[in-house]
Amino acid sequence: MKIAMVGSGYVGLVSGTCFADFGHSVVCIDKDPAKIEALNAGRIPIYEPGLEALVADNVRQGRLTFTTAMRDAVAQADAVFIAVGTPSRRGDGFADLSFVYAAAREIAQSLSGFTVVVTKSTVPVGTGDEVERILRETAPDAEVAVVSNPEFLREGAAISDFKRPDRIVIGAEDERAAEVMREIYRPLYLNAAPILVTGRRTAELTKYAANAFLATKITFINEIADLCERVGANVQEVARGIGLDNRIGAKFLHAGPGYGGSCFPKDTLALVKTAQDAGTPVRLVETVVSVNESRKRAMARKIIAACGGQVRGRTIALLGLTFKPNTDDMRDAPSLSIVAGLQDAGARVRAYDPEGMEQARPLLPDIGYAADPYDCAEGADALVLVTEWDAFRALDFDRLKAIMAEPVVVDLRNVYWSRDIAKLGFSYTAIGQKMNALVE
Repeated sequence: MKIAMVGSGYVGLVSGTCFADFGHSVVCIDKDPAKIEALNAGRIPIYEPGLEALVADNVRQGRLTFTTAMRDAVAQADAVFIAVGTPSRRGDGFADLSFVYAAAREIAQSLSGFTVVVTKSTVPVGTGDEVERILRETAPDAEVAVVSNPEFLREGAAISDFKRPDRIVIGAEDERAAEVMREIYRPLYLNAAPILVTGRRTAELTKYAANAFLATKITFINEIADLCERVGANVQEVARGIGLDNRIGAKFLHAGPGYGGSCFPKDTLALVKTAQDAGTPVRLVETVVSVNESRKRAMARKIIAACGGQVRGRTIALLGLTFKPNTDDMRDAPSLSIVAGLQDAGARVRAYDPEGMEQARPLLPDIGYAADPYDCAEGADALVLVTEWDAFRALDFDRLKAIMAEPVVVDLRNVYWSRDIAKLGFSYTAIGQKMNALVE
């Protein structure tokens, strides 16, 4: 089938490339000429494992192209996907839908024949209704159907998630549109990926409900971690103990500095606003949002406590800046709050991240950037593991002890065992374990 993907950011580029890899003919569209020029030259604007090679292969096979010209791409398409940004709106936290609606107006001017317009962007309940109204108002004679098809991609594992999904959710009010979507996803259906066809509003809410639930699991185990520290329990063992219950499951029960990224922060805020506007506030999600924001800042206080309560004039080395490994995404990363808290307390901050430093520099202009983990740790009064990149999982602690000013390690991801590090003569602080563990 012929697919036009409006928006060549994270969701649009990954989805369009994977559709092309299924054998569909895909045109990815973006208003940014520099981005399209880069993509046509083989330069990928985001870091996602495996994406560069997959893009190159499908471009070479002629199934994937990039353009700034929407008219021809939409006119020839069987389905047009809207995959533009829906950032949190300043002031109230609701999703900013201006890019979605602008795309709908431009799409309407280019429709030819029966076309399915699909919202791939994460959008609040009722957005599809407004997109349909815009299309019919702008192009009253067009044959068009609007579908909701939310994405469930994890940054760092997006290609695998797209090709081996837990489920495919299609919200359609038109059976012809549902059939088009089934045909688009037929390669996955042959692999037994479950396809849920439901109402458009139900599909829209499903995405927000899923992300809010996962954010709640993360926030729950983080609060249990705080309790573990006070009562002498171990949060990793608690998480395993409850995660083995198949009603709960082990995923998203890893205690840490709080969630960040492109989805959970903005989607929980949008769900809160939607529920408030509907007169049925989701108080549990409101609390999750509040607790998570407080936790990020609290991590700076945890680091300061591990340094004896005073960091003014001292150097704190951070390993990892992105909100999770295998991405260069800095959106709502815990490191942003951690750095602010440390600097407010008078600390000098130095950092290293394998992929995120270019994205971090405009957001954190007043810190030092290192060439590798050991360059970062040189002369530092404390080393803080913020993001659990694989490159940080087997550090040479003998070397670190020799080059650091003070042997203090704060592990905000519980990558190491406390007794192993303490035996090497470090003061070691982790999440959800006895505070400042030292070998007996």
